Amino acid sequence: MRRRRASSNGYAARVSRTKTILTRHVLPLVISGAALVYVFGYAIDWQAIPEATDRANMPLFVAITIADKVVFFLVWTLVQASMVRRFLAPVPRRQIIAVKGGAELVRALNNSVSDATFFLGVWQLCRAPLQSVVAVATLPFVAHFFVLLLQGSVAMIFVDPERVQIGLLAGVVAFGWLMVLAFVIARALGVVDRLWALLRLDFLDGRANLRNLLPYLCIFAAFATADVFIQGMASRAFGNPIEWTALFAGIPILYFWMMVPSFGNFGTREIVWANMFHGYADEASLYAFALWTNVIFLVMHVLIGMLFLNRAMSLLADLWKTRSHVESIQSPILRDALDP
Repeated sequence: MRRRRASSNGYAARVSRTKTILTRHVLPLVISGAALVYVFGYAIDWQAIPEATDRANMPLFVAITIADKVVFFLVWTLVQASMVRRFLAPVPRRQIIAVKGGAELVRALNNSVSDATFFLGVWQLCRAPLQSVVAVATLPFVAHFFVLLLQGSVAMIFVDPERVQIGLLAGVVAFGWLMVLAFVIARALGVVDRLWALLRLDFLDGRANLRNLLPYLCIFAAFATADVFIQGMASRAFGNPIEWTALFAGIPILYFWMMVPSFGNFGTREIVWANMFHGYADEASLYAFALWTNVIFLVMHVLIGMLFLNRAMSLLADLWKTRSHVESIQSPILRDALDP
């Protein structure tokens, strides 16, 4: 009987492991591969990419895009470090930055493993329960999500429906508000409180409230403004003068769809960008802009990670040793979703 039970448990573990590999490692590659085949094998002629690139001011575009990635990394790293220090433990900020930097190297290959690496590194620093680390490290995503939702809602009033995908914008905004409504109802029914108690997140009661999160909401509001400006300057350097109101509306949509698991956002960014801003430039130029942005971001992941190479190698080794313990947190939905 024991042998049969052990065999059954072993089989279940193998099935679970196979599902994990398929959904968290193979699926992103399949999605990106299929999207890229659609873009460059069907939507446009591959030869149109070099032609569109020739019309761009590439040195200026590359410089702006590098600045975009650096700003994004710094803002998110400092916000997450601040939340960890406020809600978990007053660990040295430089150590959290090193963990985040080490996780960037992994992000060049796999977003969900990068998140697991970051969570593990913070857990090692704080020695708080792992679910508490995940909850606190996810709070910036919640704040950023709410800012983006407000941004998209306001933008619907001003955008030209003939030049942007207003249906796509409206659908994402409606979905976002439905999520907010579902949370409010769940909170009113006590479901959220019971879940927090089950996960032992009671320590966040009275702390993760609007008053304490307001400074972070303001930071992300300022970041959203800077993001629109940077993307606008980059698109103009590439020869695509997209209106500011259109960018204000489209960037939240881009962030939303980049929650879809993919390899470095290749394929998904190109499709969303070209469809969202179809009225502001020719299709090939929009696809080329998104493709080059992905390439530069991929290189930046590696370069930032190389600055923290020793920490990255240490975290990967620890992640391998404790992979069964952190398996439950390698979820694509918890990544820097939001990493453009």
